[in-house]
Amino acid sequence: MVSRPAPASTSLPSEPSPTASEGALPESGRFWRELLEDVRDAVLVQDVGGALRWSNPAARELFGGGRPVLTAEGPDVGHVEHTGRRFPARIRTLPGGWHAWTVTSAVAADGPRVDGFLAASAPRLASARGRHGTAKVIAEVAAAELADCVFVLLPTTRGRWEWWSCDHRTNHGHGRIRRVPAQLAPVLAGTFASTDEPEAKAVPEEEVATLPAVVAERLAVHSSVTVVSLGLDGGAGVTGAVVLGRRGPPAFGDDHPRAVAEFARAAGTALANAHRYARQEEATRGLETTLRPTPPPEVPGVKFDVWYEPSGGLLDVGGDFYDVLPREDGGAMFVLGDVCGKGAEAAALTGRVRQTLAALNLVEQDGITLLSLLNALLISGGSGRFATLVLGSVGDGDDGPSLTLASGGHPAPLVIRRRGGVDEITLPGTLVGISPQARFAETTIKLAEGDVCLLYTDGITEARHHERPSDLFGDERLRELLTRCGGLSGREVVGRVRSAVREWLGSGTHDDIAVLAIEARSRPAQ
Repeated sequence: MVSRPAPASTSLPSEPSPTASEGALPESGRFWRELLEDVRDAVLVQDVGGALRWSNPAARELFGGGRPVLTAEGPDVGHVEHTGRRFPARIRTLPGGWHAWTVTSAVAADGPRVDGFLAASAPRLASARGRHGTAKVIAEVAAAELADCVFVLLPTTRGRWEWWSCDHRTNHGHGRIRRVPAQLAPVLAGTFASTDEPEAKAVPEEEVATLPAVVAERLAVHSSVTVVSLGLDGGAGVTGAVVLGRRGPPAFGDDHPRAVAEFARAAGTALANAHRYARQEEATRGLETTLRPTPPPEVPGVKFDVWYEPSGGLLDVGGDFYDVLPREDGGAMFVLGDVCGKGAEAAALTGRVRQTLAALNLVEQDGITLLSLLNALLISGGSGRFATLVLGSVGDGDDGPSLTLASGGHPAPLVIRRRGGVDEITLPGTLVGISPQARFAETTIKLAEGDVCLLYTDGITEARHHERPSDLFGDERLRELLTRCGGLSGREVVGRVRSAVREWLGSGTHDDIAVLAIEARSRPAQ
């Protein structure tokens, strides 16, 4: 069904009177026109004779006030044609034999158009990862619409160009070639280094011939070779070019240069983003290496076991931390803590706390003094953040190891006795980094062979149930679990805690978690 021109009219068909159950709606054409004014999709109304009678603002904007032609392809689908472009549409039958046509896509469906091509290219460019992956996608997308053979050229080491190619959308290539001097190929060299707005330029045959054979031979069979720069975003350190070989007429006709230039601009942005992302990833890996705790060392008389699991995010480290630092006398200082907050800022403060304690440990071994010095340093830093932590030292005696513990507002350490029972080591102390008048306490405990002292952060007790988020794992459930761990090694205790908490969490998210178990071991025979 094809529409034919009709006299100007703003009348719309009246709806039949609704039943009482449907509610009373006005029957006037003005009511229905105003109802459709704010509809985002383009809507056109056709009378029983096929004449176009009315269009909403979205349709008038899309078709520029012209009179499009409506063609049905079935009872409820068709297309709307205007200025040589075809747009898919859905047809709905109205009372009285009239029809409403709703354009289902503002992108023309009748062949390659610049805007549609760019819109389809954008998500592919945005989803590419890394320099190699992004350059490969650029070549592939360009070969799909812009040319028959595409080379993406980017600078690399030793004065060479790295290239990615694509023929007929599927035949990919990659390698490195020598850079052609500017005096031999001024168009290519100038475009490659350009940071101006991308503009396609014809490459003379003699310049194509100066390129290494792996490129020149594939481009020589094309009637048209053009080059466009990728260097608009010079601030990102990205320069390069796309070389396009074409055998036939341009796919976009007179609009082809615009298609090439705008695609090159989008491709340059994608490469710049890939470059930035790579630098961020490199910095992140370096930061993680610095901040992530290392496995505990061997210490005579005790065995350390850990469970460390950050909550996730950009960095694979968080606000919870632990450290075990050997001392010259054969003992060790250990610490487990929790910096308030999450993410990179909390991880940075975690690194600062750990580095501070590592430095102080070289000159001071008293736990209360260490906490007091750390408290003063955090306050003077002015970050406004605080930490809870428990630190101590372990020494090996004739009757077994002894632990000296000091706490700054942290959950109490728990000792699982080999012969049964769980002791809570109460250590009063204020948060570290809150007040210059903070006070801390210290105590010493003995561990018999097989006893395990467990230090943990509130990521354990405040873990939320995967089905009941308001239900926390809690202190009592942890104590009940540990009472069944008498006689187990430190590694087994940590494993039991990990299994129980992970089952509680299910697939849900969690806060940072850190657990440090200190198990008393028998001394080796002399």
